[in-house]
Amino acid sequence: MLPQPNPAFVRPSADRTRPDLQGTFGMTASTHWIATATAQSVLERGGNAFDAAVAGAFVLHVVEPHLNGPGGDLTAVFATAADPAPVVLVGQGPAPAAATPEHFRAEGLDLVPGAGALAAAVPGAVDAWLLLLRDHGTWELADVLAPAIGYARDGHPISAGVVRTIGAVADLFRDHWPTSAERWLPGGAPPVTGDVVCNEPLAAVFDRLVDAGAGAGDEAVGGRASRIDAARREWAEGFVATTIDAFVRQPHRHSSGTDHAGVIRAGDLAAFRATTEPATTATFRGHTIAKTGPWGQGPALLQTLRMLEPLDDERLDPSTELGAHTIVEALKLAMADRDAYYGDGTVPLDALLADAAVAERRALIGDTASDAFRPGSVPGVEPALPPLRTSYVVTGAAGVGEPTVPGARRGPVDERAEVPVEDRGEPFVAPDGDTRGDTCHIDVVDRWGNIVSATPSGGWLQSSPTIPELGFCLGTRLQMTWLEEGTASTLRPGERPRTTLTPTLVLRDGVPVAALGSPGGDQQDQWQLLFLLRWIVGGYTPQQAIDAPALHTTSFPGSFWPRTWDPAGLVVEDRLGDDVVAGLEARGHVVTRAGDWSLGRLCCVTRDPSTGVLGAAANPRGAQGYAAGR
Repeated sequence: MLPQPNPAFVRPSADRTRPDLQGTFGMTASTHWIATATAQSVLERGGNAFDAAVAGAFVLHVVEPHLNGPGGDLTAVFATAADPAPVVLVGQGPAPAAATPEHFRAEGLDLVPGAGALAAAVPGAVDAWLLLLRDHGTWELADVLAPAIGYARDGHPISAGVVRTIGAVADLFRDHWPTSAERWLPGGAPPVTGDVVCNEPLAAVFDRLVDAGAGAGDEAVGGRASRIDAARREWAEGFVATTIDAFVRQPHRHSSGTDHAGVIRAGDLAAFRATTEPATTATFRGHTIAKTGPWGQGPALLQTLRMLEPLDDERLDPSTELGAHTIVEALKLAMADRDAYYGDGTVPLDALLADAAVAERRALIGDTASDAFRPGSVPGVEPALPPLRTSYVVTGAAGVGEPTVPGARRGPVDERAEVPVEDRGEPFVAPDGDTRGDTCHIDVVDRWGNIVSATPSGGWLQSSPTIPELGFCLGTRLQMTWLEEGTASTLRPGERPRTTLTPTLVLRDGVPVAALGSPGGDQQDQWQLLFLLRWIVGGYTPQQAIDAPALHTTSFPGSFWPRTWDPAGLVVEDRLGDDVVAGLEARGHVVTRAGDWSLGRLCCVTRDPSTGVLGAAANPRGAQGYAAGR
C-alpha cells in the first residue's frame, strides 16, 4: 500500500519524473544506469543483494571515475535476511603512518590539500567490497568482477559528467599531471560525451585479484572464502601496494599550488583490513534510523531527527517557510556538534543523543536564522573548535586565477557566480583538482530480504595523478582532518578522517524497510533528512520525496578544502517558490537560488515486510541515476 499524504504537508506534485517501481523479485538503484543494470542482472542470475551490490560497485569504479575509484573509500549499512540487525561496513582507511601535522607544516602547509597524493588516506573501498562478498555474498569473485573488467577492457560510453570534469582539470593534467593527461586526454583533448573509453590497466588490476583467488585453488581450506581472502592479500600486499609506494614518492602539484610527494607506503596498505561493526541508531516516529558511528558524519542526522521528532507536523515540511527554517536551524546545531566532537576517537555520542541534551538543543531553534557556530556542551568535555573562516587565500594554485580559492561560500561581486557548483547540486571541481561533493551511491534489496545501502567515494580522476600501471589514482580524504592540535578530527596517523560518506538503513519494528543515500559531501545527510521527513511524516512516496524541492545549509565549516563556511547560508531549489524564499530571507537566511532541479542526488530501495513487495526510486537530476527491478 502506498502512503497517504499528510494534510499538514504541501501536497506532493501529481507529476512524477519517474514511476515508483514495485515488484517482488529484486530492486536496485544507483547513481549510474550501467551500475544499476549490472547489479540487477546479478539478481536475475540468482545472486543475492550483496553479490549484486559488489558487482555494481566495481562497475561504478569504471563508469563514474570522476566520482569514485579503487583508490578511494566506502561506507555501507546492511542487514541480512537471517539477521535484520543493521551492520556497518567500514571501508574508510586511516591516515598513513607518516601523515603527521608536523610533516604537513614542514611542507609549508596549514591545511591538508584538496588534491594531490599527500592528502591520501589508505584506500579502503576494494577490501571492504571483498569482505562483504566473502561474508554475505554467494558468487565467485571472477563472476562478480566480470562486468567491471569488461567495461574497463572493452570500453563504455563516457558520460557528460566525466567529460565536464576532465575539461575542468585539463590544464592541470597537461601542465602538472602528465600521467593523468595520458589517461584522460586522448589526442591532447578531453573525450566527447558518448565516446567509448577503455582502461586496460584497471582491467589488469582486477584480473590480478581474480588470478590471486584462482591461485588459491578449489581445494583451499575455506574454499570460496579463502579465494576471496587471497584476492584481498594481493590487493593489500602485492603489485598495487608496491606500485602506489613507488609512484607517490615523486613530488607533484597539489591544490595548494605547491609540489609535494605523498607519504603513503606499501606498509600502510598491508596494515589495513576492512571491518564491520553494529550501526549507530536512533528512533524517529516509529522508525529506527541506522547510520555509521561518529567517525563519520552519520550521527548528525540522528541528532537532527531527535530534535525534530516531537515538533508539530507543519514544522517538519521542507516545502514551507516554517518547515524549511525549522529544519535548517536544527541542522546547524547538529553539524556544529559534528565539527566539535566527531572523529576517530572517544566521542560523547550517548551524551549528545540523550533526551536532556536534545531538548536543550531543540530550545535553541528560534524564529530567526542563526549566523553563529553553536556546538552543544557535554559535561567534562571541552572540545577544541576548528577554525572558522569565510575565505581562504592561496597563491600559486594550479589553474586558479584569483587569490581567493573558487568555492569560498560567497563572493564579493557576483555572489551567485561564486557559489561552488556543489552548492547547486553538482560536484564542484576547480581547475586545480579541488573537488567537493563528489560521490556515488548504490542500494540493493533482494527477494529474500537482504538489503544494503552503500556510498563509495574518493580516488576520483581529479584527486591526484593517475598511477599509469594501475589506471586509477589515490583519494584525498585526509582533507577532512585539521592540522590544528586537539580537535576531534585532527590529523593523526592510523586514525580515520571523519568521512562525509553516510548511507542510511531504515527499520520498522526491527525489520529493514528502506535503504537510501546520496552523493553530496556535507549535503548527504541534509538531503536524506528531507526524504525521511517527506516519506515518514509527509506521506510522500519515495519517488515523490526524491522529486520534491531540496535545500541545504552551508552555515558550518565545510569538510572539503579550503574548509570555509557561510554564516546563515542557505541554498534552495527555485521550485521552493518565491514566497517561501522571501519568508526565509526575512528570517535572516542568506539564500542562494540554485535553479529548479539541482540539489540532491538520492536513490533508494524499499521493502514491505508484511507483503514482500519491494520498491525503488532514483534521482532525476542530472539524468544519470537510475532504478530498476521487478
